[in-house]
Amino acid sequence: MLKGIPALIGPDLLHVLGSMGHGDELVVADANFPGASLGPRLIRMDGHSATEVLDAVLTLMPLDDFEHSAFRMEVVGEPDRIEPVMTAFASIVTRHEPLVALMALERHAFYARARHAFAIVQTGETRLYGNVIIKKGVVGPGD
Repeated sequence: MLKGIPALIGPDLLHVLGSMGHGDELVVADANFPGASLGPRLIRMDGHSATEVLDAVLTLMPLDDFEHSAFRMEVVGEPDRIEPVMTAFASIVTRHEPLVALMALERHAFYARARHAFAIVQTGETRLYGNVIIKKGVVGPGD
């Protein structure tokens, strides 16, 4: 255990977060996400929800403020539909980064972006569309 690091962030995820640079992206995915087949390194966190993991990650990782840096997957066939898990993601992002808005991506565009992510964290999230991509920002001199 280390001080100041959420207990659910194990050494593998901590190494990934520390290794990421400005502009690198991280996927926090639900249990149905094709994490193993998309290509980036995969970290399994089956015992945790996507919202728990996102909240813990954002205590350590700043989001990019130069361009859009938080994305959720749209509901197939109903792009304007907002699932409760999406509302929870938006609330978590806003709490940690008040100037960042959660943007929607069509399902296949989300998968394409995930293929180029630094890593995928696949959770035990069972709520459908419990997937989010976040882009790392910079840590400033006062952080």
